[in-house]
Amino acid sequence: MGKRILLLQGHPDASQRHFGHALADAYAAGAAQAGHDLRRIEVATLEFPLLRSEREWEQGGLPPALEDAQQSLKWAEHLVLFFPLWLGDMPASFKGFLEQVARPGFAFTGDRKNPFLQKGLTGRSARVVVTMGMPALIYRWYFRAHSVKSLERNILGFVGIAPVHETLIGRVGELSQKDAAKWLDKLAALGQEAS
Repeated sequence: MGKRILLLQGHPDASQRHFGHALADAYAAGAAQAGHDLRRIEVATLEFPLLRSEREWEQGGLPPALEDAQQSLKWAEHLVLFFPLWLGDMPASFKGFLEQVARPGFAFTGDRKNPFLQKGLTGRSARVVVTMGMPALIYRWYFRAHSVKSLERNILGFVGIAPVHETLIGRVGELSQKDAAKWLDKLAALGQEAS
């Protein structure tokens, strides 16, 4: 029996397709071929405000445009997050999306003194797929993949999503067709494995 997989496309530019979209398509094709159930969310097509206060995050209502997204998070057994590295981190719109959907009472429960009491999204795994202009080895070893590690620990891990694996793809603007095809094949294989 297949897994329930949610693909989250975090590229903020919905006006054109990028390599991250092709990677998500390859993953989806592999997953569909293996019989997994898929849902996809293209964050750039959703209209929602950024949160501006702790009170708004804790007590404000979820924007209607994100209700289906939150239900898809609840439905999923495996998440795959795709985004480009911008100024060393995920794009602001994608971070804003995660802040909106990972609200208290949904992503975690517990009293205000101990938000670690109950993680609301346990039983789910994830893969983070990040594209970047710099060599991935430089990002991983020199910069210590700080933003990806923060995402894994401070967002995904905080709400109970584990294990989290990563795929870092560097020099995307300089990839040859052969190298790009290798990455697409790799993502299709990961999709088949729901990994």
